[in-house]
Amino acid sequence: MITCRLILPQQQAEEKNRERRTMSNAGHIAEDRAPGGARPPSQLRQLAAASIGNAVEWYDWYAYSFLAVYFAGQVFPEGAGNSLVPLLSTFAVFAVGFFMRPVGGLLMGAIADCRGRRTALTLTILLMGGGSLLVALTPTYATTGLLAPLVLVIARLVQGLSVGGEFAASTTFLVESAGPGRRGLFSSFQYVSTTAGQLLASGTAALLAALLTEQQMGQWGWRVAFLFGALLSLLGLWIRRGAQETLHSAETPDAKQQAADRPGLFEALRRHPRQSLLICGITAGGTIAYYTWTTYLPTYAQVNAGFDKGDSLTVGTLSLVFFALLQPLGGMLSDRIGRKPLLLGFSLGFAVLAVPLLHLVTDAFVSLLLVQCAGMVLLTGYTSVAAAVNAEVFPARVRAAGIGFPYSLTVALFGGTAPYVGTWFKQAGHAGLFPWYVAALCLVSFFVYLTLPETARQKLDK
Repeated sequence: MITCRLILPQQQAEEKNRERRTMSNAGHIAEDRAPGGARPPSQLRQLAAASIGNAVEWYDWYAYSFLAVYFAGQVFPEGAGNSLVPLLSTFAVFAVGFFMRPVGGLLMGAIADCRGRRTALTLTILLMGGGSLLVALTPTYATTGLLAPLVLVIARLVQGLSVGGEFAASTTFLVESAGPGRRGLFSSFQYVSTTAGQLLASGTAALLAALLTEQQMGQWGWRVAFLFGALLSLLGLWIRRGAQETLHSAETPDAKQQAADRPGLFEALRRHPRQSLLICGITAGGTIAYYTWTTYLPTYAQVNAGFDKGDSLTVGTLSLVFFALLQPLGGMLSDRIGRKPLLLGFSLGFAVLAVPLLHLVTDAFVSLLLVQCAGMVLLTGYTSVAAAVNAEVFPARVRAAGIGFPYSLTVALFGGTAPYVGTWFKQAGHAGLFPWYVAALCLVSFFVYLTLPETARQKLDK
């Protein structure tokens, strides 16, 4: 009897503790439930749905820049015997696609905020696949005259619409799918998958260049890469079917409530002008550095240092592998120490080193590889945290559209024009000014980052 009296209070205490743990766990489960009350999907599955589809989209987008040197003469006429004219025209069309991105960011972002992230992600990959197929079927200037560049322009406009919405929708989807303290890691896969798409495009171009002669590449080899991209888009579409919606209002069963919750097309700009301007400042230096190092540098080496076309594609492929591996490390580091230290390190590093690094580019293989890898280490300070910072700035109701328009507009102004501006400086006889242009924009972003609030430990609005 004495033993029973001693044990009974202990048992009661244990039962109360079990009840408290059960209620706490139930609270966590309820809090973590996905929209509509369903159990949350596997984070790995959500990550794969966003990342693999994103990689496919960016393969289609970047195949253009890697193969521009091969099809420029097929689609555009030469001007007064100047071989730079077709290349300049090709990069001008590349920039035209970028100027469609703000429209895509606004429209697809609004769809993502109103109808759900999944709906927007489905539309973007369908548009990208259609645009890639159109590029593959573009006729030559010799056979159709001005129809050839017109078809190419239309294809790039469609792809620009797609990729403008893709960044906004996939960034929002990734960050909202992340668990506490992992937003930096998850958001870093925005650029892991973007780089994977670039890597696949660069590798495909390098493989075709190795298997075919330069004449065959110019005549028909480049079309194979775009046909392959159109097929990959179907794969990406299938993968995204398994994703679960992260926008709570998109799963609300009450139709009237859904309609009331839907933001207007320009609500993000109207109600959050400061955040919109902040996105522009965050992006300006990052996008010029990103597109210079990952897209234009191989062409820069060919035009300014006489670098071999095939070797430049190989260097691009190797450096992109290195770059992709850096992204999760940067994302995890930002979850521990914050986003600002990485952003400040990137911008100050490029402001100081962009000019000397670009002047080190020669026709030597190792020279270009080292310059690309050095720049990519610095660039990781931006790319591994940009998606997280952008998403953390806006509330869930207008997050996709809030990111999509200002980000895409800034990329169009400074990122998409980088190859064109660099080639224009070369044609004007002032190739040495381009590195200073890159450094100046990075310095502007440095001062913006100084004013940026630290968002790593803020609770994400869902």
